[in-house]
Amino acid sequence: MTVNMGSTDRKIRAFLIAPLVGIVGIVVGPTGALAYVLYLLAAVMVLTGVVGFCPLYAPFKISTKRSEHAGV
Repeated sequence: MTVNMGSTDRKIRAFLIAPLVGIVGIVVGPTGALAYVLYLLAAVMVLTGVVGFCPLYAPFKISTKRSEHAGV
């Protein structure tokens, strides 16, 4: 598992998207089925942000991480 997410991508997921999805889950109804799906999505966003690997990027060979050779 190699890191395929850049720092900006990781910060957006962990500090912007995950809290917003969690808040929407609370607004929708904190114990409803949709809320649980949103909580799970928020947890996945935080986890991928912390780990730096997005499994959806891998099959498409997408990477938001800067190349080590950039600027050389």
